[in-house]
Amino acid sequence: MNDIFKIYKLFIIIGGILIFVGILLWLSTKFFSANIKPLPGDILIKKENFTFYFPITTSLILSILISLIFFIFSRFLK
Repeated sequence: MNDIFKIYKLFIIIGGILIFVGILLWLSTKFFSANIKPLPGDILIKKENFTFYFPITTSLILSILISLIFFIFSRFLK
């Protein structure tokens, strides 16, 4: 029975995160311009009829943030 309460707690936490991210996305589109510039380290190649964008730095930052969030929530679920 104790494991079920951990699952309930996990779903509540995930729901809260999704609501928070949704509000942040909504506010970011409302208050900030849509022209987000690439971070240093992102690959951007522009040719005449071709554009290639590979966000290496952005992917690393997002990966670190998501890993940190999961680490923090794993501590709360113990």
